[in-house]
Amino acid sequence: MNIASILVNTAKTFGDRPAISVGDEYLGDYATMARRTARLAAGLIERMRLQPGDRVMLAMSNCPQYFEIMFAVWHAGLALVPVNAKLHPKEIAWIAQDSAAKACFCTADLIEPIIALASDMPTVTRYICVGDSEYEKLLDEPKPCSAADRDDLAWIFYTSGTTGRPKGAMLSHLNLQLMSWSYLCDFDQVTPQDSMLHLAPQSHASGLLALPHIAKASHQILPPSGGFDPGELVSLVRANENLTFFLAPTMLRRVVEHGGMANAPVANVRTVIGGAAPFSARDVKAALDTFGPRFTNGYGQGECPCTISMMPKHLYAEALTDDALTSVGFARSGTEVTIIDRNGHALPAGETGEIAVRSDIVMRGYLNRPDATRETIVDGWLRTGDMGVMDARGLLNLKDRSKDVIISGGSNIYPAEIETLLSGIPGVTDVAVVGRPDEEWGEAAVAFIVSDPTKGITPAILDAACLENLARYKRPKAYVFVSELPRNSTGKILKSDLRAQHG
Repeated sequence: MNIASILVNTAKTFGDRPAISVGDEYLGDYATMARRTARLAAGLIERMRLQPGDRVMLAMSNCPQYFEIMFAVWHAGLALVPVNAKLHPKEIAWIAQDSAAKACFCTADLIEPIIALASDMPTVTRYICVGDSEYEKLLDEPKPCSAADRDDLAWIFYTSGTTGRPKGAMLSHLNLQLMSWSYLCDFDQVTPQDSMLHLAPQSHASGLLALPHIAKASHQILPPSGGFDPGELVSLVRANENLTFFLAPTMLRRVVEHGGMANAPVANVRTVIGGAAPFSARDVKAALDTFGPRFTNGYGQGECPCTISMMPKHLYAEALTDDALTSVGFARSGTEVTIIDRNGHALPAGETGEIAVRSDIVMRGYLNRPDATRETIVDGWLRTGDMGVMDARGLLNLKDRSKDVIISGGSNIYPAEIETLLSGIPGVTDVAVVGRPDEEWGEAAVAFIVSDPTKGITPAILDAACLENLARYKRPKAYVFVSELPRNSTGKILKSDLRAQHG
C-alpha cells in the first residue's frame, strides 16, 4: 500500500471538505489538494526524471505546500527526507549527501544558503523554491498513484547524532500506515468536522500526525506567523472548532503565562497533545486548569514515530499522584513496551532501566549504518536509550536519558555534536557538554572547556564556531573554562559531576 492512497481516498469521499488554510485564509478543498498532488507527482517523474525509490529532500519552513509535496513524493513512488529548517545549511548539506537526495525543495528563506553549498551535495540535480514559477511548471498532467511495496522507503528522518553525526531512521509505507491507525485507535476518532493546527515543524511529528487527520478529512490549519505565538493561538482557538494541536512544555508554559486562554472558548479545543520533553506535575496541572479534560501526554521517537506510549485524557480525571501525572501513559495499540537491564533482561515493575519497544511501527534501521542498526534493534526490540520505570498497572515514567540528550524547548540537542565541533578548534584540548535546568526552555546546553592558555580561546571564538556550523538552538548558553574535566578510573568523563556544578 502506498501511504499516498489515504489522500486519494479522502478526496474521493470528502473532496468538498476544506483541506488547508493559513489562519482564516482558505486555500482549497481535498479534491483540489489531491489533484495538485497528482500533478506534482507527474512533474517529479516526467520533468525531473526521478526514478522509483529516489530520495527527495524538503528543506522547508512550515508552509501550505508542505503536505502537497509530501504526498506528491509518495504518489510518485519516491522517498521523503524532511529536515529541520532550523539546521545550519552545512548540516542540511551533510544530510543531503548521506541520503543521496536527488532533488531538494526549499522555502524562500532557505533556497539561497542551500544552493551556495551545492558543491557539498553532489547527488542533488534540482533545487526548487516552493511557490515560484518553476514550482508551478512542475504541475503536469496527473499520474495515477504509483504502486508501492509495504516495505518501500517512505520517510527518512534524521535524528540528531549521539556520536557526532545524525542517523537516518528509515520508515516504510507500512510503518506510516500503522502509525496512523494507532493514532486513530488511541487518541481520537477523527471526523471531517475536526481541525488540526500545526504550531510545530511539519518536518517532524506535526507532519506525521497530520496523516491520520488527512485520512479522515480533517481541516489542516497553519498559523499566519508560520510558528508558535500564544496570542495567535488564542485567536485561532476563537475562530475554529474541534482543534487538535501539539504543545511541548515550553510552549505550554507560554500559553499559561499569556493568560488569554482563560477567556477563550476552550470547548473549541478537541485535544492538546503534549510531548517532545518531560512535563512536570506542575505543567500537567496547568494544562488541565487551562484546557480541561483535553490534554494528553505521549512518548515516541523518530525510530518509532509518534507511537510508543500515551496517557488517555480520561485518566486525568482520577486522583493521581505526581508520578502518575507526569507519566507518558500506557503502551500504544500495536506496541509492546518493556524495561530492561544492561544485559537486555526484562525488569519487574518499579525498577528503572532502559525502555525497549517492539512494534511493526519501529523503523527498518538506520540508513548506511548497519552497525548502529544492530546495536539499536536487538532481537526485534528497539533499544531507545531512554531510561524509564513502569508500574504494575503499565504506566511508564521517563527517567534519566542514557544518551545524555539535552531537551531545550522541545528540541533535542546531543552533546556529541557540539563536542565534536568545539574539540576541532585549535587550542581546545578537552570539552564536555551537559544540560542545566532552564526556567524558560526546560534545559540549556553548557560547555566545559579545557584550553591551551597560550591560544587565547574565548567564549566569543567558541560561539562563532557554533553559529557557523550548527543550528542556533544547539549553541551552548554558557562556556565554563576549567583546568581539567572530572574522570573516573577508566577515563570516562563524569558528566554527573559537571551537571552538579551547574544544577
